[in-house]
Amino acid sequence: MNTGLAALRSALAASAQPERAPAMRAYMREQFAFLGVPTPARRKASASFIREAAGLDATALLALAQALWAQPEREFQYVAVDLLDKHGKQLDADSLPALEALASSKPWWDTVDGLASWVVGGLVHRHRKLQARMDQLAGVRDHWLRRVAILHQLGWKQDTDSRRLFHYCAANAADTEFFIRKAIGWALREYAYTDADAVRVFVTHTPLSPLSRREALKHLT
Repeated sequence: MNTGLAALRSALAASAQPERAPAMRAYMREQFAFLGVPTPARRKASASFIREAAGLDATALLALAQALWAQPEREFQYVAVDLLDKHGKQLDADSLPALEALASSKPWWDTVDGLASWVVGGLVHRHRKLQARMDQLAGVRDHWLRRVAILHQLGWKQDTDSRRLFHYCAANAADTEFFIRKAIGWALREYAYTDADAVRVFVTHTPLSPLSRREALKHLT
């Protein structure tokens, strides 16, 4: 693993544009260090690293993601999300606690949203029994985990459990946290592509924040 991480670091460093790092840090409110690797270059530099993980089982794949998460520069967490997205079918139902731990560590929308909609969402779609855990996360103190619950059905279209979606949104509607309000609006807006009438009715009869309401109806007005 250490050899692979060292090779990945070398590849990312070779693709870095250090002059871009200050702006990338500023965009993330100075919370994370950056090498200065743009997204297309990062994905090209990490392609072989991710490809070589194809044969790993769930335990080894999560250990690799955790090792990436432990690196100080933010690009490594992005690689971890790409890794888990690419090989998500190698994860099993028992992987969810480790994914929750990643979402809660060094949390910001840039990693949480990818984990929620690409990784956790795919896992729960394959293992529907895990929706009971999403029900729990929708009410926990950690707003990033609540955001995961609200967003995990993004892209499910006709498979969306609208009762759950609307329940999560209504239960969190009074929260003043920006990232919760934004998540509610985003989840509703996405589902509106599948059932616009249901979203209109929900928004009409639910006391949402102006931000959530505006986002939910963005493509319906």
